[in-house]
Amino acid sequence: MNNFTIIYRILRILEKTMDCDELDTDMISPEVLGISQNRWNAIMEMLSDEGYVKGLSIRQTIAGTHICTGGETRITLKGLEYLEDNSIMKKAAGIARGIKEIVPGI
Repeated sequence: MNNFTIIYRILRILEKTMDCDELDTDMISPEVLGISQNRWNAIMEMLSDEGYVKGLSIRQTIAGTHICTGGETRITLKGLEYLEDNSIMKKAAGIARGIKEIVPGI
């Protein structure tokens, strides 16, 4: 699975849990997403740095990066905008593929 698909899945899960009192962190765990702990750490750090999520605890140690998600981890307005923009792009790409199938040579 590519990184952007993983990012989309994480943000989508966080968006769906907005009505919950607390995030079940297992829903966005590396095991559930099918990725390594190192890749998960890098992606979560990027999401936090870019302002797509908030409520992460990120600590740099000699052993590497340690990221702790808790019940306070939430999607931000910027994260919601990312989901919306990508949803529109996916629809547009699907329409373009459909047109190409109907009208050969495009």
